[in-house]
Amino acid sequence: MKSEDILIELKEILSNDIITKNDVMAILKKYARIISPYDLMLATARMREDGKYVQSQYREKYLEIYIRYFIMRMKEVADNKENMADEIDVDTLDEAYPLLVKSFDENRISDNHDDKFPLIYVITSLYTTFILEEPIHPVGSEFPGNLKVTKENNTYYCPVKDNQKENPNAICHLCLAEQTPNI
Repeated sequence: MKSEDILIELKEILSNDIITKNDVMAILKKYARIISPYDLMLATARMREDGKYVQSQYREKYLEIYIRYFIMRMKEVADNKENMADEIDVDTLDEAYPLLVKSFDENRISDNHDDKFPLIYVITSLYTTFILEEPIHPVGSEFPGNLKVTKENNTYYCPVKDNQKENPNAICHLCLAEQTPNI
């Protein structure tokens, strides 16, 4: 089983009329289990390297949030034993699929098929959005200008969501957060 096989399995379930959270979780768990502690260490190092471009006053918060919510979610996914019979909107998942494929390909370091970072990225994006029904950037994620992702009356708001509208590669298109009003 290779990391990119997750995309094949996701494409296969998209032919179903009904997709439940259990259906998606079965795939996510299967692939989360092939991610080793070494893979997580490499992904953490990669995030730390990418984090060096974040403004210094936000860097440690950025790394703390992303490592906790991005990397550490793999154990949460693999160990999840909940029965989640709720249906997932098939059309929304179908619309997300090309973005997931593109994100997978863009996060791969050249042709290194042993690199699990793209797999972690896809698992985390799907788990967060379709299973937990939370935004990609967790509540409290801070952006320049002292702006944060918030939750008000069961609606998630992101202060930078609209900034990514013109970027077809942004995973923000998958995110269920709405643009923070008046920003």
